[in-house]
Amino acid sequence: MGKIAEGLETAERNVFTRPIPKSAGARMRFLVRQAKGSTKAVARRLGVSQRTVQRYVAGQRKHPPKALAEALEREVRKDWQPRVRRRAERKAATSTGIAVEARARFGFTAAPGTTDDGRMRRITQHLPPVYARRLFDARAAGASEQELRDIVAEGLQEVYFKDGGRRAPGLVVEFTDIDYVEMSY
Repeated sequence: MGKIAEGLETAERNVFTRPIPKSAGARMRFLVRQAKGSTKAVARRLGVSQRTVQRYVAGQRKHPPKALAEALEREVRKDWQPRVRRRAERKAATSTGIAVEARARFGFTAAPGTTDDGRMRRITQHLPPVYARRLFDARAAGASEQELRDIVAEGLQEVYFKDGGRRAPGLVVEFTDIDYVEMSY
């Protein structure tokens, strides 16, 4: 998973109104409920045997190996509070937008004679709802990390560097060497 996708996932986690279940048994029971009672489907999803799932549901096993614990957490997070997640995404895509904090190398293609060589910058900027909508739609369509990065770069280019079209016409921003990206909506 790339840094932009991780940033979106972290932002999504922050909108949850309740924490995910803590114990392995509670997580397993949640997944079984999501699979409409099918321990076989949960076993396939986690890459374990059906009997292993049944043992955790019944409380016979309590401490999963590290790989299973990570898979359990990952899969529970995918299904946890879908309505809360959709509501927050809809609000960001229609009214509030998305805040992006990034430390990366920003370079420019601009008029000859300018001194806009790429350099590491830390930028915190609120992007309008149109960019949030594009990010969510691209992620839902299975976009690559580069496509997500291009959407964020375009948003920062238009809002931060071009100041909404008031300056730097023709400027094209390159968004590379990402150190970190944090998002919130």
